[in-house]
Amino acid sequence: MSTQLSDARLTDLIAQGTGEILKGIRGVGVLQGRNLGDAGDDLAQNWIARVLAQHRPEDGFLSEEMADNPERLNKDRVWIIDPLDGTKEFATGRQDWAVHIALVIDGEPVHASVGLPDLGVVFSTSSSQHVEGPYSNKLVLSRNRAPKVGQFIAERMGYEIDGVGSAGAKAMHVLLGDHDAYIHAGGQYEWDQAAPVGVALASGLHASRLTGEKLTYNNADTYIPDLLICRPELADELLSHASDYLDEHGSFTV
Repeated sequence: MSTQLSDARLTDLIAQGTGEILKGIRGVGVLQGRNLGDAGDDLAQNWIARVLAQHRPEDGFLSEEMADNPERLNKDRVWIIDPLDGTKEFATGRQDWAVHIALVIDGEPVHASVGLPDLGVVFSTSSSQHVEGPYSNKLVLSRNRAPKVGQFIAERMGYEIDGVGSAGAKAMHVLLGDHDAYIHAGGQYEWDQAAPVGVALASGLHASRLTGEKLTYNNADTYIPDLLICRPELADELLSHASDYLDEHGSFTV
């Protein structure tokens, strides 16, 4: 293990460097569409893997862009990575894509960074605080598949709904105060959640399953059905509405 870089600093640098690589690939303009997205995924993944092999060779690794190695389940420290969350948004020139870097220790995302490269910012567990003050009275949901439970809760609370691409971008909208909550149902994987949840929790936001269940990472089954990230003072009300929806429909995916 390198003694030159702390875990927190390494997490931030990987997020920053990955964002620069992805912006460079897109900026030259010689690839478009799916070819651009695939190139971004591959090159970012390769660079991250090489950095971690040099600086944290004993740690486990889980990434959307690499075959899962079950040896990670025997490790206390595991890097959970999505080099490019929101490939479609990245490939079509939108800004709502993100880089997710998380170091999970004993199931908890202790060090995490979410990069929003087009905005030139990296949100980190070591430095981010959520915005307080007036409510936005808005929920942020998936731009591509907004869950009905989110629409149900918005109607209950008299909230507006906005659609955004990347899970990391949606979570950071809550941290910035643009939205009061991010609601997801219909399934994600650990690499979609670990970094945004780590940053959200460190900033003082609430993050859990829609049932209120605590989120843990580095599981054998990496699928996670749903997610709530919100201002902490609204968590009980939002979870109550989610419970009502579940009682009425039997599933968050209906």
